[in-house]
Amino acid sequence: MKFKKTTLKNELRIITAPMKETQTVAVLVMIGVGSRFETEKEAGLSHFIEHMFFKGTKNRPTAMAISEELESIGGEYNAFTSKDKTMYYAKVDKKHIKIALDVIADIYLNSKLEEKEIEKEKGPIIQEINMYEDTPIQKVGDVFEEMLYPKTNLGREIAGYKKTVSSFKRKDFVDYMKKFYVADDTVVAVAGNFQEKKIIREIEKYFSKMPSGKKAKISKVKENQKSPQVKIKFKKTDQTHLVLGIRAYNRNNKDRYALALLSIILGGGMSSRMFLEVRERRGLAYYVRTGGEAYEDVGYIATSAGVEHKNLGETIRVILGEYKKITQEKVSEKELKKAKDFVKGRSVMGMESSDEVAMFFIDQEVTYGKILTLEEKFALIDKVSVSDILRVAKDIFRLDRLNLAVIGPHKNAEKLIKELKM
Repeated sequence: MKFKKTTLKNELRIITAPMKETQTVAVLVMIGVGSRFETEKEAGLSHFIEHMFFKGTKNRPTAMAISEELESIGGEYNAFTSKDKTMYYAKVDKKHIKIALDVIADIYLNSKLEEKEIEKEKGPIIQEINMYEDTPIQKVGDVFEEMLYPKTNLGREIAGYKKTVSSFKRKDFVDYMKKFYVADDTVVAVAGNFQEKKIIREIEKYFSKMPSGKKAKISKVKENQKSPQVKIKFKKTDQTHLVLGIRAYNRNNKDRYALALLSIILGGGMSSRMFLEVRERRGLAYYVRTGGEAYEDVGYIATSAGVEHKNLGETIRVILGEYKKITQEKVSEKELKKAKDFVKGRSVMGMESSDEVAMFFIDQEVTYGKILTLEEKFALIDKVSVSDILRVAKDIFRLDRLNLAVIGPHKNAEKLIKELKM
């Protein structure tokens, strides 16, 4: 997959990836700022801004005007906010690329942020927060990160608090965007069937006047865990949800590819070790999976599952058994190859979709400031050996790095601490 990177005079970057075999085009704009850049008083502001960008611009004064224009051409559009990024996108039939680019550029550069719309949108966002509270399968991940990174903006939920959301005024949005929404930290990506030179000129026309500034810097998390931790969120649920994980590597660590493959071997699919042991052999859970998160400064790998309340202890023991096993025995060459092929297969399938291609490139550019092609990534994956998997497993799976988050009708954290033995 070929791509081109163009940098404007104001340091805004453009990534173009032509795909002649598709009939669609995806336009993405991403900024390297999310909830972890907020102060405590600003908690939830990055996410709120994402909502407000769809509430009206100078050229499209209402939410209806924005949605109607994209939906009238059958376009898909949305946005997301994470802890270190925010993205806006539209995907359309290739003949409507001008409309997609015009709308996405308009909401990103010209949103009105009207006080009355801000007040109205507080209600839906508070309901969104309530929705997450009632969705333990998702909420337990927030509980886990809050335990790992207490009293930091990284450990705080992306949507913020009801108190802060209710307090925001227009000035808060304007000041935050003036500080962070700068050309130096913005990337525009277009993938699909389009004329490359022409679209680069169009993007430059829209974004060349965007002000420059300094790329945002994080307050790095300091980790000093010395013993296993448990955090319980008591809730009368029909099922206990848990996340059991280990502090691991940041996203720049040289062993990140070995860690990713280790994660897949443990719980990356229906033939993974966790799925077979927890679900197929013991019938303890409907869902069980292992995955990780890698931030600029810290990271982790964790297994999540939903189980009967009475089976919590047994499930913990089974998961820990798999963690211990992978530190004691080399995985087979066959199992490692299967994990590598799993990654490659999923990656290649994603490259058939214009929005996935655009995401592949823009995410790397915002995260690392450097883009690797699929072939280059595959070469790094192929270098990982069974010895690397064992070495990484031995390095990270230690008792003093172990963490357990639970949502369900449980209160005895001390009892669960006793279960955390490697």
